[in-house]
Amino acid sequence: MPTLEICCYGLDCALAATQAGADRIELCAAPQEGGLTTSLGVLREARSQISIPVHPIVRPRSGDFCYSEQEFKIMLSDIAQIRDMGFPGVVTGILCPEGLLDKPRMQKLMTVAKGMAVTFHRAFDLCSNPYRTYHELAELGVARILTSGQQQSAEAGISLLQELTAMAAGPIIMAGAGVRLSNLPKFLDAGIKEVHSSASRQVPSAMRYCKAGVSMCSDKMADEYLRTEVDPSVVEAMQTLIRLQGDVPPPTTADPHSHRLDYLSGLTGN
Repeated sequence: MPTLEICCYGLDCALAATQAGADRIELCAAPQEGGLTTSLGVLREARSQISIPVHPIVRPRSGDFCYSEQEFKIMLSDIAQIRDMGFPGVVTGILCPEGLLDKPRMQKLMTVAKGMAVTFHRAFDLCSNPYRTYHELAELGVARILTSGQQQSAEAGISLLQELTAMAAGPIIMAGAGVRLSNLPKFLDAGIKEVHSSASRQVPSAMRYCKAGVSMCSDKMADEYLRTEVDPSVVEAMQTLIRLQGDVPPPTTADPHSHRLDYLSGLTGN
């Protein structure tokens, strides 16, 4: 049965996703930055309070995935800390300036991460040769690749996701970027083995006093009194779709997807 990984930006979100039925948590900070390494305190609490697998991301900054020597040292240190805390997996990735996998550095990351399942994150979507990168990651022993199929959304990149999934051996392909309840059946019908979603909603701040005209980030349009968190009802509905997929009778119409989509339309609202 396909695996549902939920991207969580904090402990409260991770706890909510766990209770709602997520199979695995990707734990990170800074949603506006696309996910960065979280704090030691969050890691400790997640390790002690969450029973399902938690894979923290190791990404020292936003932007590209070509790192300085100092940034690389930080990544090695963070992975060692996560390993020593007993986490079963870690999410990371690194490219060279030419857009190919930085194989020597990735090998060092894999050595430090020995004993953990390593997910190569969406640095894969910025590499110049996805086929070569896929095979090199397979040689390194990477467990899975989180990817949108090198498109802005995984739905747009589904053809490459299918192609990579069909390869005889190598990392599991996990679809991520824009995977939501409404389009989840497309990934299930495409044979994707793992999906990654934030399953998120916007919630207002608990602050009763709101200071106008002052922002904590460079984006002056950002709302400091609105934050993103996991929506447990969405996680539950996505897991229901995944569990139902094995119970749907084989399609008998000309469209191989229509039978299942009709069956599931009540859940997705499509």
